[in-house]
Amino acid sequence: MTDAVRPPVPTRIPHGRTARRLQWAHLPPLLRRSVEGRLGTTVVEARSQDAGFTPGMAAVLVGADGTRHFVKAASVAAQRTFAEAYREEARKLAALPPAAPAAPLRWVLDEDGWVVLCTAYVEGRAPARPWRQPELDALLDALGAASTALTPVPPGLAVATFAEEFGALRGHWDHVRATRPDLSPATLDDGAHLAALALEVTAGDTLVHTDVRDDNVLLRADGSAVLCDWNWPVRGAAWVDTAMALVGPRGDGLDVEGVLAARPLLTGVPAEHVDALLALLLGYFCHAADQPVPPTSPHLRAAQAWQRDVVLDWLRERRGWA
Repeated sequence: MTDAVRPPVPTRIPHGRTARRLQWAHLPPLLRRSVEGRLGTTVVEARSQDAGFTPGMAAVLVGADGTRHFVKAASVAAQRTFAEAYREEARKLAALPPAAPAAPLRWVLDEDGWVVLCTAYVEGRAPARPWRQPELDALLDALGAASTALTPVPPGLAVATFAEEFGALRGHWDHVRATRPDLSPATLDDGAHLAALALEVTAGDTLVHTDVRDDNVLLRADGSAVLCDWNWPVRGAAWVDTAMALVGPRGDGLDVEGVLAARPLLTGVPAEHVDALLALLLGYFCHAADQPVPPTSPHLRAAQAWQRDVVLDWLRERRGWA
């Protein structure tokens, strides 16, 4: 049973099993020994975390002493993009205040062509799919706490603004114009206008996660939520993460308009500002879904196509698009 109030957008994405990851056993023996040295125990079990869309190792390592640790690893030579992402995540995690809903960074290894980071283990699970309202509420509570803890941006943490990081996405509406003859000229003009507006209305002084999805959330038994994968946060408006987090629940049939009307982070935000962010996302998802499928992430384009369809349906309803 779900809490859906509208028909969900159909999908066959295998949630929780979308990643094709490097395994602990694939790491070079010397690197594994270095990791065990930092852990202070021999690893007796490695539980790969197979949600998400990146190929780097991400596993819960269980030590002979019974301790558990969450560890990521990527090869600089073979997985350069993801190794750099792990470096960035470590840099950002180190600067987060204790009140942020994130697993604390324990240590980083950046040697011999590998980047490895370890965070505290969080006893929790990913939200169920389809989304359920109580679990969405737990996530939204965490985002509210994050906006308080991360406004202003922690001192000493250099990050781009939302407009600097995502400004190029407005150009993706040229791709939409070229590939979506089903959209009317008025819709295309409105979408492109909104996407440009998004770079203005998302300005702010909050550290914004920008990648809040079910595979980046852990729910604890006490009902609290933790955000994972702090790779590319930016400086932006406090409401941005909450609005972006509603795409998946909307696609699963939940009443996200009720959330927009009730959540403090969103109640004072003009409807057009939310529409502008959604239009920017729509251009991105339209463009991304049409790119070749990367061999290391076979479900990525399907997930982006699903989000494209969800956001388009949402904007059609909100804007009255034909």
